Amino acid sequence: MATDAELAKLTVAELAKRFKGEMTPVTSRFFYFCTVPIADEDLKQYLNDPIAAISPAIIAVLPRMGIILTPYVEKGNGKGGDSATHERPLESRQLPGSRVDLDGMTVLVLGVKDIEVADYHYQFYNALSAVVADRLSQGVQERFHRTIREELSAEVHGEVDEKSWHLKQALLRRQTNVRKETKLFRDYARQAFEDTLTLYLHGTCCDIDVETGPRQMPSRYLRRRLELLISLYPPPEGYAVLPEQLKSR
Repeated sequence: MATDAELAKLTVAELAKRFKGEMTPVTSRFFYFCTVPIADEDLKQYLNDPIAAISPAIIAVLPRMGIILTPYVEKGNGKGGDSATHERPLESRQLPGSRVDLDGMTVLVLGVKDIEVADYHYQFYNALSAVVADRLSQGVQERFHRTIREELSAEVHGEVDEKSWHLKQALLRRQTNVRKETKLFRDYARQAFEDTLTLYLHGTCCDIDVETGPRQMPSRYLRRRLELLISLYPPPEGYAVLPEQLKSR
């Protein structure tokens, strides 16, 4: 356990470098370190439960993963990187987490104070989904891109989350042939993958409801994406995603 004085001025990169060797294994692929005392029952909710729900097919493509739990994460100011802090930052500067790659390990630094466990799980899976997106095989990428192009051809409204929604709107506004392979298309498709995989992983771990709203994509198309991810990344034994899978267990 590090002291407040030791952590006072550490950026995320410095924190990961200093305590990488002190991380405790959760599994052979995941390791963790806490900058504050956390009860064993809480650690189970922060680490063991969400990690156990990850598809073995995803685990197989991940690098060694370090997870550092800290009260808050503050956005860098341009002179330095993001930092871990015990004091709550201004809302405009507070981040759910930050990431650094270090000597063959990808380290996720995640804030855990003043946050519900369900929201923490979302943040954890969202960060993990970005790591997976960086390591997509060409075959997986092509299958997901095909799905996105079919949705665009059908003029499917909405998206899974805010980031992919905004990138989709930018694509629709700025590109005539929205199915063409361009940077706009790739940026949107990548974010759509991240957001959909976040939902898939979160739904595997927890009983969640998809919020309805004017920006939410129709359920039949969302289901189609989830079915694709189920085929690519089957849930671990004993876990399910879709309602009928839950009923059959």
